[in-house]
Amino acid sequence: MNESANDKVHLFCTDISSYDIPLCLNDPFDYVPHPLCKAAAAETMQHIALHPEWSRELEAGKMLGVLVVRRSDGEIGFLSAFSGNLCGTNDLPYFVPPIYDMLHPDGFFRREERLISELNTRLDELLCAPDRKKAIDSEQQLRDRAAKELAAMREEMQIAKVHRDALRAGGATPRLAAQLDDESRHAKAEYRRAKAAWQTRIESARQLSARYEDEIAVLKNERKSRSEALQTMLFDHFRVVDARQQPRSLLDIFAPTPQHLPPAGTGECAAPKLFHYAFTHSLTPLCVAEFWYGASPSGEVRRHGAYYPACRGKCKPLLDYMLRATPIERQPEAPHKEPRIIYEDNRLAVVDKPAGMLSVPGLTGAASVEEWACERFARSEAPRVVHRLDMGVSGVMLIALDSDTYRSLQEQFSRRTVSKRYTAIVDGDIVSDEGVIDIPLRPDPLDRPRQMADPLHGKPSLTRYRVTMRRGGRTAVELEPVTGRTHQLRVHCAAAEGLGFPIVGDTLYGAEPAARIALHSCRIEFTHPGTGKRVSFESHCPDTEYI
Repeated sequence: MNESANDKVHLFCTDISSYDIPLCLNDPFDYVPHPLCKAAAAETMQHIALHPEWSRELEAGKMLGVLVVRRSDGEIGFLSAFSGNLCGTNDLPYFVPPIYDMLHPDGFFRREERLISELNTRLDELLCAPDRKKAIDSEQQLRDRAAKELAAMREEMQIAKVHRDALRAGGATPRLAAQLDDESRHAKAEYRRAKAAWQTRIESARQLSARYEDEIAVLKNERKSRSEALQTMLFDHFRVVDARQQPRSLLDIFAPTPQHLPPAGTGECAAPKLFHYAFTHSLTPLCVAEFWYGASPSGEVRRHGAYYPACRGKCKPLLDYMLRATPIERQPEAPHKEPRIIYEDNRLAVVDKPAGMLSVPGLTGAASVEEWACERFARSEAPRVVHRLDMGVSGVMLIALDSDTYRSLQEQFSRRTVSKRYTAIVDGDIVSDEGVIDIPLRPDPLDRPRQMADPLHGKPSLTRYRVTMRRGGRTAVELEPVTGRTHQLRVHCAAAEGLGFPIVGDTLYGAEPAARIALHSCRIEFTHPGTGKRVSFESHCPDTEYI
């Protein structure tokens, strides 16, 4: 086979004779990149360097992927893919083609896209039409003049009323009283006539602009209905296969999910492209990896050359179907450890959570601190964790042993009177010795639980930091979160606007895999709900040395 025959399998230039061949595929959502994937990624980047025409778009940032495969003749090679489009196309030499080519000039997508584009052009013409602007301005001017004139009339009427009321209070004769009543009725009638006259003029002007607004509304509705129909048609035509060559549309795959419909761009990520090509060309997948190329996009935290798990919003349901008949090697679970009790009384407990343990029960059935607390403190009313630590994070946690204590501690967290301190090791040499990180955060809707920086819609998040040690290209740092957003410390370390380096082991934000994420909750201080005194508790992280 060769590339002209639609063979996208690249044999390694690297000597891979000493590499172990995987016995089954790694989990695309939880993996340590195999050396074969790293070699394939390096060769893909070498190939990219030969094409300067791609450089501007790629350097702006794009997710790439490689899939090491075995051909039917037993040869080991790899496939490469890019997410979305590159340089205006979704099909370039060297990379696998799209699952469904919606950019084909004669395809229904392009035809309907041209119609929608014509609607947009017509909408732009109407929105910018000089006569429309003139009509809108004329109507607004009339409204402003009407408001001013009617306000002046109301003021004159009020002054006249005060004068009439004074005359009546001074003992007006019946004849004068009747005259005053006539003046009042006349003024009100004049006001009503003036108001009606202005309304007539305003309505006449409004009808001129309404002709434009009505046409604009019709075009917008048509554009919306065409766009929705096109998206549905696209998802119905967009069909992927599993290892048994059984096709299924995106609509069918996402129908049982909570969102029911696929997010825009589903199926255009690198991983689905790679597996679809492998399954439709009798190739056996051995290991897969996705890596970022170029700059980090606005709001996201990405590092050039770093490996990332497949996104969950678009790819989880899709890959679950595509790989349903493919054996997957799962990461071994960490040995189960129980929390260590640091302090305990009749109202609360302070425990040291081990890394790898959930804070509260999750979907996987893995052990959690809250479930452990319900067994350990069974005599209590209803033990509840007051705050959470990520599964990979270790350290101090608070457990309330009754409802009143829980509410009291929750209120302290809400008022930000609880002081917390963490220790972390970041994978780089931080320049500043101390400082403050202020990056508003919000969830990434297509890749939860990842968080994004968003100055417009993000929630405020503030962290103070202080460097405690530098060694071997890594930095130990104390982190004091002022706010308590999800993944706050992890994003604040990894983001370019923050420390600029991910925490060691934090693969979600671009670090190399490690035994665990090097983040530990080392100290907490709060007001004891029972005594009203400030108390503090500390925990040392002895299980892993990172520097």
